[in-house]
Amino acid sequence: MFSTLKQWIQAKRNTGSGIDTDNLPTPKTAGEQDLFNARLIVLDLETTGLNTSKDEVIAIGAVAIEKGAIYLNDQFDLILRRPDLDIRETVLIHGIGPEALTQGQETKEALVHLLEWMNGDPILAYHAEFDKRFLERTLKAQLGYSLSHVWMDVAELLPAVFPKADPKGRGLDHWSDLFGLEVSERHHAAADAMVTAELTLVALNAARKSNVKTLKDLSQKLRYQRRLQKMKRF
Repeated sequence: MFSTLKQWIQAKRNTGSGIDTDNLPTPKTAGEQDLFNARLIVLDLETTGLNTSKDEVIAIGAVAIEKGAIYLNDQFDLILRRPDLDIRETVLIHGIGPEALTQGQETKEALVHLLEWMNGDPILAYHAEFDKRFLERTLKAQLGYSLSHVWMDVAELLPAVFPKADPKGRGLDHWSDLFGLEVSERHHAAADAMVTAELTLVALNAARKSNVKTLKDLSQKLRYQRRLQKMKRF
């Protein structure tokens, strides 16, 4: 992805357009788009901590899925250049040290490229609210970008379409083990995005068999799942 970003930056310079933050893609709604044909972004972030109000994004991993497949030539994997950040408390978790943050990609350029690459498509993540808050705050702070994408939570989607499944826990590893998926590296944004994408495909295939045909259908199913979980708490 590093070479792809460099090519993108060079192309901007060659055309004289520069880094344009005023004409970024508008997020799409979850409407009647066919679920099988819709392009979806599966995303994972690495951060300096778990506090969505003060910690910072340091790495972004994402992959696009479409037509029942993961496209390895359509993915995003970057460490941001943020040498000023204190990563002492989390470096042992994600393995991203000061040198990597010094050699990473310029944050503003990387975020503009991410938005253009996502093209406003809906985003899925495992425990999506965490990634949503971090990414939206970062986009606002770095680019002044305040439009909100459609986000869907894979941690809600899996039990919604597999209500009888018992993954022995609620984590990404538990669901991966249940379906026999191999995780190449945990707490690495691109690797976590990839296994989340694999789980998403499993879930979407099951959803289509239960008459979930459009993105709107999927969004409604997830809303029903949230209501169901709230009812179980009482």
